[in-house]
Amino acid sequence: MTETKITAEDLKDFRSAYNENTINRVLERSVTENGINNAAYDAKAIEKLNPVFSVEVKTGKVSNQKQSGRCWMFALLNTLKHQFGEKYDVKDFELSQNYLFFWDKIERANIFFDRIINTADKPLDDREVEFYLAGPGADGGQWAMAVSLVQKYGVVPTTVFSETSVSESTGDLNSILDYKLHKDAMKLRNMVDDKVSEEDIHEAREQMLAEVYKIAAFSLGVPPKTFDFEYRDDKGNYHIDRDLTPKSFYEKYFSDADLDDYVVLSNAPDKDYEKMYRLASQENVVGGRKIEFLNLPMEDLKQAAIAQLKDGKAVWFANDIARQSDRQKGFLAENLYHYDELFDVDLSMTKKDRLEYHEAQVSHATALTGVDLVDDQPTKWKVENSWGEKNGVNGYYIMDDGWMNEYVYELVVNKKYLSSEQTALLSQSSIELDPWDSLE
Repeated sequence: MTETKITAEDLKDFRSAYNENTINRVLERSVTENGINNAAYDAKAIEKLNPVFSVEVKTGKVSNQKQSGRCWMFALLNTLKHQFGEKYDVKDFELSQNYLFFWDKIERANIFFDRIINTADKPLDDREVEFYLAGPGADGGQWAMAVSLVQKYGVVPTTVFSETSVSESTGDLNSILDYKLHKDAMKLRNMVDDKVSEEDIHEAREQMLAEVYKIAAFSLGVPPKTFDFEYRDDKGNYHIDRDLTPKSFYEKYFSDADLDDYVVLSNAPDKDYEKMYRLASQENVVGGRKIEFLNLPMEDLKQAAIAQLKDGKAVWFANDIARQSDRQKGFLAENLYHYDELFDVDLSMTKKDRLEYHEAQVSHATALTGVDLVDDQPTKWKVENSWGEKNGVNGYYIMDDGWMNEYVYELVVNKKYLSSEQTALLSQSSIELDPWDSLE
């Protein structure tokens, strides 16, 4: 086993090499005073990122997930609300994110209990068990998870089930759910180990789930079973539709948005292209939508996205928004920060390298709402974020095409925008991914 100690001679050499180059002192003063990002920032990278796009979806005000990890829900509901707004002439209509969030907490706890019981014969340091125990109360997610919730529970307007202080800042709720679910996991594993009957285990997990329901209800409110939908459109016309259920509301007002017609395209060059992959370990609803990806080259993802945008439909996509981004100004540019030049070190890694060595992360979900085409080629993209209007251009970000190549990993399109060859690939059996895969 290699064991390399840092010696006094090593430290002397490091200091000597550092002092030999006088520019190091200049850069030291600059970085310590201004910070790494300010020192590495390249304003030229955003010169062409003006907020004008040749193809643009009609949208309104952006939403705000605040201090929560619900971007995946917001991104799906944003695509739905745009379709509603165009069809019914209500520009700034909003669907309740809190409603889906409530049901996600219940469903996640339920499937967590199943996973704990099914892996009770494995040691606690088994990698799969460790994965399930790592933050069971978290609130991040995937497209298919949001679809599963919508298809099972429907949707409601924000006016019917509004945000709460907890839904807007989920840290405390996630923490208490982590604690409770960890304790429940301990009890369930012990019951299995003690050969307790399946009936008694089922009764115990039902009580545990009822307690999760209570915690969620205290924190988020109890979702409505029926409601009256009352609104005034942008022309001033009054509308009311009485005694709707969340599912009947969804089926009536979003009949054009058949979510089964949509497919997740991934660009993960650490895996073979033209293959279907599944991430079952992150699915949140038993019997719900499978988390599946069709892995394709990025150019194929772009072509499908452009086709959908041209038809006036937003595109859900997952990315690593913390990379090469200016959150306040709303710029996503491939070469916005030159860390390699600043520190004079080679930081080059391909997208494949970053995925394989856990440098890449699918950390955020947003919606594409526009693209600028020059000679039929994309140069920049309009991004509807869910961080409120104070970031970017009234909440919208501008992404250059190079950033899309490097930091976009998934996007969702209607199957009709795929080629016949791509559509045929959807029928193949999915390759099961490990829970800790780079796309998790």
